[in-house]
Order: sequence, then structure tokens, then C-alpha cells
Amino acid sequence: MPVAHAALEGGATGLAVATLDEAEQLRGLVDHEQILVMGGLLPAQARTAAASGCSIAVSSRELAEALGTSGRPVPIHLKIDTGMGRFGCAPEEAPALAQLIDEARGTRLAGTWTHFASSGSDAEMTQRQFDLFVETVARFEVGPGMRHACNSAGALNHPDFALDAVRCGIAIYGCEWPGTEPAVAVRSSITHLKTVETGATVGYGATWRAPGPTRVATVAIGYADGVHRARANRGHVLVRGRRAPLIGMVSMDAITLDVSDVPGVEVGDAATLIGRDGDQSITAEEVAEWSSTISYEVLTSIGRRVERRSV
Repeated sequence: MPVAHAALEGGATGLAVATLDEAEQLRGLVDHEQILVMGGLLPAQARTAAASGCSIAVSSRELAEALGTSGRPVPIHLKIDTGMGRFGCAPEEAPALAQLIDEARGTRLAGTWTHFASSGSDAEMTQRQFDLFVETVARFEVGPGMRHACNSAGALNHPDFALDAVRCGIAIYGCEWPGTEPAVAVRSSITHLKTVETGATVGYGATWRAPGPTRVATVAIGYADGVHRARANRGHVLVRGRRAPLIGMVSMDAITLDVSDVPGVEVGDAATLIGRDGDQSITAEEVAEWSSTISYEVLTSIGRRVERRSV
């Protein structure tokens, strides 16, 4: 909810979510039609979707027909698959489906959209997708409504493809967009300190062995909270403005750090997994590299036990 508030205060004209439950949580922030439910829905969910009053993404004739029996017109955003291969109707089917939606008693065509598969890495493919989308919409015999194609990477790398709207996701968190300021920090606390001797092991599987006397800090966060197990013996955490290596396996509820080079470290000190501490910072992109994944998964993996604070 705080993210939605911030987006609207920053100038967003609408909000997009994956599920009907998420849309319900945003009720009252904007007009219902300004909330687009982008995730896949079953025809059996049509009645609930229609009752929400939100804009609904449609990829198939079956869902369009199920929504078409609604008592009041449901705003539909027709999705066209131009190369992502996930959701969306085939381009050759889109004109007829757009007309069906526009003419049905229970639906109206409020928007038409597609999604780029490689807008951050493949300019030629993105151009082909965009051209196919524009050519397909040009064949409509009804107005397409709001046209949108760009995700965050699309908006950054292909601003000329903006059309009527862009869908910024990861970028609003200050990730994957050079020059932006990260809007997310993840911190925990050191709950235990000890010194281990040369040859001592730390963590499950004894994957880390002390090369010499080592000061070890245990931090109250683990894979149940979103620290990927792939982080074992990889990367750093900030303690008192210094980078402390993560050592040993990641446990369900704890990680361990080598804080030998952190003067004055104490139980209760903050441990910053993402964010800034003094002159040092760790980004979600760095954590993604250490975790063998992408920043999107790093942020969406943050568990429910992690207290959210908006500042």
C-alpha cells in the first residue's frame, strides 16, 4: 500500500497488480478502473472480476465471453502476444477479439497492450515486437483504448515506444535504472558474537573453515526471510559502515558474518543486507549477482516476517 501511495504521489495515473486480491487492497486509492489486474484469470472468476470494477486483462475469447455477460460493462485491456509467449492472444486473432469485447453488453475495450520479452538486452527483438503490436492494432475496426507496451526496461531503453502509458515496475524501487536512488533497504540485527579458532567450521555442512582466529557475528535473518541459500560464502553485509563477508551456509533463520575487520562490533548492531551504511552501500543488483538470480526475485523474496517500515 505505501508503494501505491508513493507511485500516485509521484505522478502515476493508474496502478497495476497481478491478482484480484491485490486489487481489493487498493480499493479507495483511485477509481476502480484505474487499477489494472494483469495476471491470468479463469472464466470461472469472471463474476468476481466484474464485481471488482477494475480493469481486467484478457488474453482469450473464453474469458472475454465470460465477462461479456456482466450486468455492467467491464473495462477490458486486451493483451496481444507479440513474442513473450506467456499470456496474450495471437496477433491474427486480436482484431476480431477486440470487436467482440467492444460489442458485448458486458464489456468495453478500455486498452490494448503487449509485453516485451527482452527490452533490456535485445533491441532488435523489442523493435519487432513493437512493430507487430502497432501493425496489429492498426487492423482494429474499433478504438483500441489505452495502448501500452513498455515495462521498466522498455521505458528506459526505448522511450519512443511509450505510446499512451508505460508500466514501470522494478524501476520504482530504484533498481535496474542507472542514476536512480534505491528506495528499499533491508536490515536486521546481530544477535550473537563469538571468536572461533583456526580450523573451526561455521554453518551446516561445515562449508566454511576459519583460516585464523575469526570474530563471527550471527544475524537474525535467513532463507525464510528471503536470503537465498545460494548466498552461502558469497557476498557481504554492512556492519558499522564496513563490508563483512557472509560465511557458511544460509540457515532458515540466521546468517553468519566474518566481522574481524569491524572495530567495536556489538550485539544489537544493525546488519544491512540491502541499503546504505555510512559511505558503503549494497544494492539489490549486487545481492542478485551473489544469489545467482535477478533483482526482481531478490525483492519479491523478502518474507512476511520482515517488518515493513515506510519512511
